[in-house]
Amino acid sequence: MAHAALLLLISSTVFVGPAVSFYGASMTFTPGNRYPDGTVEMHFYYRESGKLPCDPQASWVCDSGDCGVLTDAEPGITDQDRSGQILWCQSERHMTTNVSGEEPFTLRGSGCCWANNVNDVHEWMLRSLVDTGRRSDTGTTNRSPVSATIPNIRVPQNCFQSLHLLVYDPDGDDVRCKCQSCHRHPNILLDEDSCTLSSNGTLDLGLHVFEFTLEDYPASNITLMNGDGISFRNPYNQTASANPAPLSQVPLQFGVEIQTPVHSCEPGVIRPSFLTPTPLHGDVQHAAVGCVHTITIRAQSLGHSTFDFQVSGPWNMSKTLRNASQGITEATLTWTPQESDLHHHVPVCFAAETIQSQSEMRCIVIAVAKLRVLSGEAEVFCEDNSISIAVSKASLKGIDQNWLQLRDPTCSLTSNDTHILGTMSLNTCGTRMEDSGDFLVFKNEINSFEDPNKVITRRSQVKIGFSCQYPKVASVSNHYTNKKSDYIFTESSFGTFSYSFDIFTNNNFSSWVDPSLYPLEINLMDMLYMGIAAHSALPEVRIFVESCRATPDDNPYSALFYDIIKEG
Repeated sequence: MAHAALLLLISSTVFVGPAVSFYGASMTFTPGNRYPDGTVEMHFYYRESGKLPCDPQASWVCDSGDCGVLTDAEPGITDQDRSGQILWCQSERHMTTNVSGEEPFTLRGSGCCWANNVNDVHEWMLRSLVDTGRRSDTGTTNRSPVSATIPNIRVPQNCFQSLHLLVYDPDGDDVRCKCQSCHRHPNILLDEDSCTLSSNGTLDLGLHVFEFTLEDYPASNITLMNGDGISFRNPYNQTASANPAPLSQVPLQFGVEIQTPVHSCEPGVIRPSFLTPTPLHGDVQHAAVGCVHTITIRAQSLGHSTFDFQVSGPWNMSKTLRNASQGITEATLTWTPQESDLHHHVPVCFAAETIQSQSEMRCIVIAVAKLRVLSGEAEVFCEDNSISIAVSKASLKGIDQNWLQLRDPTCSLTSNDTHILGTMSLNTCGTRMEDSGDFLVFKNEINSFEDPNKVITRRSQVKIGFSCQYPKVASVSNHYTNKKSDYIFTESSFGTFSYSFDIFTNNNFSSWVDPSLYPLEINLMDMLYMGIAAHSALPEVRIFVESCRATPDDNPYSALFYDIIKEG
């Protein structure tokens, strides 16, 4: 009888122990010192997400080649659930090893178990392929693609359209996402080049598991050399083979929790939407060792308050929250890079959290340098369909205009005695459009360039990013006097996009009424045709009339109103 009681006690102890629930992981690596004997110092940064306990579960081992002796620093918590339910946490480990650099090697981590998921996946496997040969194009060891995700991605079932993952390569290589596990998701499509998941059907409720491998391919043909400058690896010829070999491979694994549908997928209603000055997805920021770097994130949710921002970043990044009016919550992220972070490209991902839902996930990269980046003086002029920039020559001493170019080098820069000048339309010269939430942002940059065949750089590097922000929402109003049934129309422009609000005499809007004929006298019960247009040279820009209402005056929030168009 005593033995039976003892067995029951042991069984109970095992049953109530903490369950390990794996939510995903990511790894990046970058080279450090190259020593006279030819050995190369390699730094690995590994993030793992899961439920308690928060210590990383992966035990990295050498899978092939000479991996050296892997040393491991104590892991630190990057972020954890603050809803009071202890749902998730994420930790980061910094590992180093010294290797000979003569042959590629692979590291492997594995374990069990994934959190309960609709795909019934249990074990997980992580693998990193590293080649420490010196590249002929950069003169340094290859650096891996950079990516990460927040620990717990949540999307309502009726709102999942696309998920943009971070894909950045410090060497300027092309990055491709391979996902053998994506075949388990019949309603998911993957664009390998942009690393974007999109839906072509309804996803089942619950956790969906994705196991990615990120691979980098050089943009031009290169060779890898040993410490003596002798080529010892076959050239990476990207045009000679239909299936070229990648320079490296790193894992990116995550889960997407599909939640019950909501009544509105419009950003800012149920799901929080980001507001300026929140960084755009894919932005690259610059920080310096020993200097505080600050990131400001703002989100708005009218339906439910934002109680936190979920952040995947370096373990020693701090976060403070501040509530503002109109459902706006602001987070300030601060981080002071250490000497060990030098030359590291650090991924930072974030999302705004409410109890009911979550915003889109955005990710940026912080490039860490020894010193602060020098700042020049410039003015940017935003017109209806163009951007102009004037950079003060006095603030860029020793810079030759002839060695500067826009993102598209076929577009030329000009100058006068005091400024370097550039003008471009919103869809030329490499200008890119991005959606910041409350603005459309058009971005370009001025870069310096060197002779690619020269080893030594004798000029200061220049990178001047500039942008114009155009509000996505504008109010256009016209009024009429009800007593005489006169409709008096005026043309208005708001912000930096311009709009027209006109009257037409036919239902195909081909016969336009000259504004000089206003005010028009219209009989009651006569048909009236009104057209609103946005004036932009961008072919992909479309106007969407969210609401249209009649009021006794120009105040759209008048107590007396009649809705013509409501919520689109």
